[in-house]
Amino acid sequence: MLDNTQIERIEPTTVNSAKVRQPMYAARRKIFPKRASGSFRRFKWIVMAITLGIYYLTPWLRWDRGPFAPDQAVLLDVVNRRFYFFFIEIWPQEFYYVAGLLVMAGVGLFLITSTVGRAWCGYTCPQTVWVDLFLVVERAIEGDRNARIKLDAGPWTTRKLVLRASKHVIWLVIAAATGGAWIFYFADAPTLLGEFFTGTAAPVAYITVAVLTATTYTFGGLMREQVCTYMCPWPRIQAAMLDESSLTVTYNDWRGEPRTRHAKKVLAAGHPVGDCVDCNACVAVCPMGIDIRDGQQLECITCALCIDACDGVMDKLGKARGLISYATLSDYNANMMLATAGGPSSVDPSLVRTDDGLFSDRVAHFHIRKIFRPRTYVYMAMWSLIGLGLLFSLLTRDRLEINVLHDRNPQFVTLSDGSIRNGYTVKLLNMIPEPRTIIVTLGGLPGAEMSIVGVHLPADRSFAVQVEPDRLKMLKIFVRVPADQIHGEAQTFTFRVEDKVSFESNEYTATFNAPEIAR
Repeated sequence: MLDNTQIERIEPTTVNSAKVRQPMYAARRKIFPKRASGSFRRFKWIVMAITLGIYYLTPWLRWDRGPFAPDQAVLLDVVNRRFYFFFIEIWPQEFYYVAGLLVMAGVGLFLITSTVGRAWCGYTCPQTVWVDLFLVVERAIEGDRNARIKLDAGPWTTRKLVLRASKHVIWLVIAAATGGAWIFYFADAPTLLGEFFTGTAAPVAYITVAVLTATTYTFGGLMREQVCTYMCPWPRIQAAMLDESSLTVTYNDWRGEPRTRHAKKVLAAGHPVGDCVDCNACVAVCPMGIDIRDGQQLECITCALCIDACDGVMDKLGKARGLISYATLSDYNANMMLATAGGPSSVDPSLVRTDDGLFSDRVAHFHIRKIFRPRTYVYMAMWSLIGLGLLFSLLTRDRLEINVLHDRNPQFVTLSDGSIRNGYTVKLLNMIPEPRTIIVTLGGLPGAEMSIVGVHLPADRSFAVQVEPDRLKMLKIFVRVPADQIHGEAQTFTFRVEDKVSFESNEYTATFNAPEIAR
């Protein structure tokens, strides 16, 4: 166990400060975050591995859909206008499923933010994940914080040139792999990989990789925290999502103040001393360059690395963890009232502790039940209802559709025997990756018969039509009604389609036009 004087002192300068706001167009001041270790850092490693693994490996997963459909598990087939996601196939007219998923993502983001703050920003945002990855490369090549500061301030030598070049080359490789992985979602991955390196891929593939390589390299390697501070709208929006019961990374100054580096001298003088030893470890590990002790700030992404750094210092001093912790505003305010005796006086740490140095029973601590409040249930209900609605619609949707377009010119033809004929363009949509035999039947219009162009069979009220897998088949159909069966200028009837194997059916109500003299 160490005392205050044995704790390493770090003198970082806050790049983003709650007290002094930086002008938007000022030159970027570099941040050299120190490597953190602890439970939150380990959790971020796990999240990084999972998210990057999903992104890079998903296009290579296979899913057998039979001989008539692609076997890539996740595929945005722009050419054929299909979206494949494992056993789900989305057609262009079913884009409302994608819209529903986006709405679910938005509501889910509101739910997460209202309960645990900016967890998306701190752990799963692509900008955060790739910056973490780039920092891993930077530390591996240039060293930890002090080494990087020294290298950056030093003159350009052969060693510095080699280190910097190596770092940027690896960054560019990662950025290129990011762009390369993205294009594999839009075509068969193994095929496109071969075409890409042989120069036979479509130009849009090379353009996409170039653009994503440039943006990933720039945002993740060069701009870093500026993307979150100046480009992303979420820091401004998330304030409206938080309330007094939302978890945020908080410096508990009700136990940390007054901070001092010379606790023994201050105690000997009879002054109160808080737990914070002003070592600045929390500032040194912050990738956004802020001091969490200044309170909540727009730049804070709640990555919780400052919690790990502070907990490490508290362990060395033999003090309780949690000087910086996830806490709610309501708990913080209650503890501040206790530490200041309910008034405007300065913090007195002795008011929150008993005589044996333990925290008083009146100190408010977080409990998981506190995040389950009406607002949380409303968001959960909205998210669940949208998801259940999409699932129900997905499980009950028709995979056989029909659409009919009446000929506009002429709308009807009078044949030599006096009967009236109308022409229709009928579209049969087979939305499964298997060939089907579709029965097209005429409903209504007594005495009517239909004939299909290209089908050399006598006119009838029903035909069997072969439809290719996962395709739209267009038919030109003529419907003829004898003159004595014409009972009006316009009569309605139906085209009914049915698959006898799957028992799926659908129908379309159409109009049969006739001249006025036929009535």
